[in-house]
Amino acid sequence: MDIKKKITEQPSRFDNLDQMSVVELLQHINEEDCSVAAAVGRAIPQIQPFVEAVEERMKQGGRLFYVGAGTSGRLGVLDASELPPTFGVPDTKVIGIIAGGERALRHAVEKAEDMLEQGWHDLLPYHPTPKDTVLGIAASGTTPYVIGVIRLARLNGLLTGCITSNPDTPLAQASDFPIETIVGPEFVTGSSRMKSGTAQKMVLNMISTSLMIRLGRVQGNRMVNMQLTNTKLVDRGTRMLQDMLGLGYEEAQKRLLEAGSVGGAVKKK
Repeated sequence: MDIKKKITEQPSRFDNLDQMSVVELLQHINEEDCSVAAAVGRAIPQIQPFVEAVEERMKQGGRLFYVGAGTSGRLGVLDASELPPTFGVPDTKVIGIIAGGERALRHAVEKAEDMLEQGWHDLLPYHPTPKDTVLGIAASGTTPYVIGVIRLARLNGLLTGCITSNPDTPLAQASDFPIETIVGPEFVTGSSRMKSGTAQKMVLNMISTSLMIRLGRVQGNRMVNMQLTNTKLVDRGTRMLQDMLGLGYEEAQKRLLEAGSVGGAVKKK
């Protein structure tokens, strides 16, 4: 894909950023951010069939892997790491993989994203099967690390999808379910950690939350499977029991801790 055709690399709609006041910078960044939700909304017809396909596989024991580099990889790891405490699922159900490994979560790892076959090699220790799904995340849609893992995952019978901020990219062409959030040029030209990253975070939230609800990890609108690992979550669980059973606060907390103790969940397994 010609870099000149990448929307994510096109010049910002704003110039002379270094001459703007703080309030001007903040207002214009916010103005740009306001367009992201609309771009994600336009992608719902692409997100829906992906979620439905993943749900079917996860109900059969399949897993969901997020794979990305840089900001995209970090966002995938973030979303995956939040699901066990929020929904009580094992940390082996949704897994984030980032180019360059754990070091890349805090530091740039030189040329990690340019290694075409490394993504698949990083996936192999998890013993992937056709029940599993790989979601590649890359704003540009041209990251070799991500394209490589999607191509090889699809070749080996896994379900594949992607999130990208450019249309008709090599990554989208390699995926069963491409999701394209076309947010336009970034406020700082080429800085895809901004609008593109925000769109990725929103889509990942939508995908994982929808899946957890469909898999029975929510009752009504409550996270009844959340892990009660700190005071805030014990308090939240106590208030859930108060509402559900009509108990006083102290009695609800007593029952909660007797049933599951800290580290348990509101819903009895």
